[in-house]
Amino acid sequence: MNRKTKSASAQTLPVLNPNGAGLDIGSDEIWVAVPADRDPQPVRQFGTFTPDLYALADWLKACGVESVAMESTGVYWIPVYEILEACGVEVLVVNARHVKNVPGRKTDEKDCQWIQRLHTYGLLSGSFRPDAEMCALRAYLRHRANLLAHRAAHIQHMQKALHQMNVQLTQVLSDITGETGLAIIRRIVAGDRDPVALAQLRDPRCQHSEEEIAKALTGNYRPEHLFALKQALALYDFYTAQVCECDGEIERQFSVMKPRHDQDDLPPLEVTDKRDSHSKNAPSYDARTLLYHLVGVDLVAITGLNESTIQTALTETGTDMSKWRTEKHFCSWLRLAPHHDISGGKVLRSRTLKTRNRAAQAFRLAAQAVSRSPDSAFGAYYRRMRARLGPEKAMVATAHKIARTFYHVLKHRVPFRDLSAAEYEKRAREREIANLQKKAARLGMELVAQPA
Repeated sequence: MNRKTKSASAQTLPVLNPNGAGLDIGSDEIWVAVPADRDPQPVRQFGTFTPDLYALADWLKACGVESVAMESTGVYWIPVYEILEACGVEVLVVNARHVKNVPGRKTDEKDCQWIQRLHTYGLLSGSFRPDAEMCALRAYLRHRANLLAHRAAHIQHMQKALHQMNVQLTQVLSDITGETGLAIIRRIVAGDRDPVALAQLRDPRCQHSEEEIAKALTGNYRPEHLFALKQALALYDFYTAQVCECDGEIERQFSVMKPRHDQDDLPPLEVTDKRDSHSKNAPSYDARTLLYHLVGVDLVAITGLNESTIQTALTETGTDMSKWRTEKHFCSWLRLAPHHDISGGKVLRSRTLKTRNRAAQAFRLAAQAVSRSPDSAFGAYYRRMRARLGPEKAMVATAHKIARTFYHVLKHRVPFRDLSAAEYEKRAREREIANLQKKAARLGMELVAQPA
């Protein structure tokens, strides 16, 4: 096929976005391409300062551009997205793999023209992005997660300083940041070295006795290690205060968000305590009630999910489940469904693709939690899948099942009702017997039940 034939075939593609533009975004400059008939200079370069972004928006509007496609380059696309969206321009953030140019000389000027060409023919689809309120809440929650990660590093610093002094506090306490651990560490930093007096700070719920704790607190208190312990404790307290301040901002953001349902027919929340649901990193505000009034259904009641994982999932997926036609599409977007490589009508490989989706990670954490649940349907399902597929695939299958439940409860606004493990096993046995009866009928046989 010569060049003329290629050009003629390209012109036959239907133009779906005649008023589309393409952007190539960098840290210092932005290249923009509009249709050739809109301006004598259809490809222009703009800076990344805020006045430059408003000048870019004005030029696009003057050229009659209604939609723009751009790559998600780091965090540089976020200011451009917000300003263009505020100016009434539809913005599509597309996957970089979908706009990969043909081999050859690569420049930013050619990239923006290529993106504009693909967008004109409707060959690009925008990535999912929740509404502005959810994006604001998501930013707060991601910042809170970073604060917790930074605080965790200083917990390790405290443990290291204690080990260097041969204070084996970690052997007698499961968590040195609990009530007993922090009380002892604060007394050590204040200058108390008596192991018997320090052991008297033991909480009655501790498994180890005061004698064992006193023996573990007998160490070599060197000044350099005490100084490291003091600074690690101060940094831990600082990040704890920052987390509390962040929780206040998150609660304020919840208060200004509009409910996604009719508040008139909303029944009062029936709070049922979930076993082993306490977490020291849990939010300090009443997240369960705030989430209930926001979405109109108690998502925390789903087995394996808590306030933190629900907040993470909601801020990534939004509250409008109509964005996905079915729960299968939803789980496929989460990369919790198997991906089939098909060639010649045959499935060559079937695997779950890697993903950094935070919502999928939240559902995997929920699956890990229910794997240790002795009396829940999800726990029984995990153990059944583990016997067939192994622990790794069973974890993904359980996360897939929890995600389907999340989708159904949120879309149809129905309360979650958990089955017991015995009820789940009973239903699974009934399904297996029904399948055996169907198979026997197809073979012209009859299934006869006999006592074991």
